[in-house]
Amino acid sequence: MIDPSATYSPGTATSTGSTPDEPRIESLSAITLATSDMRQAVGFYRALGFPLQFGGEDAAFTSFAFGGTFLNLIADPRAPVNWWGRVIVYVSDVDAIYRKALATGLTPSLEPSDAPWGERYFHITDPDGHEISFAKPLR
Repeated sequence: MIDPSATYSPGTATSTGSTPDEPRIESLSAITLATSDMRQAVGFYRALGFPLQFGGEDAAFTSFAFGGTFLNLIADPRAPVNWWGRVIVYVSDVDAIYRKALATGLTPSLEPSDAPWGERYFHITDPDGHEISFAKPLR
């Protein structure tokens, strides 16, 4: 997704946002979400097709690995959370993931739609209140 508030000054930064001499931010390795019920959270993400890498329903920490990134769950009694933002996951077929969610009894927040910023997407909220967006660039 393109950030319309980002600024760029020609000649002062590379396309990665840093000057040639500075270290640069390369990628997002993982995001960790708190859950009050690991069994329910793991079931939710597995139902959507997230591949389990480590942990599971009875673990205090669980990882799902996909596309060189990890979505982690950590058992934490402070969960569930109020809305805090969203995790955006790129997928090969937004509509197929949407249908899969419906078929497993999950309730997405909205139907897939094409956004003006150039993605097809829909949102769904996990059992702990984390909003997950499944998206694919429109090209």
